[in-house]
Amino acid sequence: MTDTQPATTADTAPAPEFDAQRRATELAILDALRAVVDPEIGMNVVELALIKQIILGPDSTEVKMILTTPFCPYAGAMIAQVKEQAESVVEHDVKVTLLAERWDPRDAGLMW
Repeated sequence: MTDTQPATTADTAPAPEFDAQRRATELAILDALRAVVDPEIGMNVVELALIKQIILGPDSTEVKMILTTPFCPYAGAMIAQVKEQAESVVEHDVKVTLLAERWDPRDAGLMW
């Protein structure tokens, strides 16, 4: 006897649908974050590739980021600015999480 049920593997699962509103919000957050400038380098956190992920939720948002150096003297101010700028777009609480990942200037297209 053979099973006539279709296979339910990752290969046959439907791809998630593109959510235009969600993507527009992500892009609006990235645009707002361009106002957050690293004072030592003079470039914004988006250009420097410091923003690694934006997780949008219905009542909260999380921005995962890194710093150019582990002991950045402006870390507190930059994190507060990232939170403030993101909250100006989503109008709810934003959590900023620092990742332990090291920054590589090549990620920002910088070659010294």
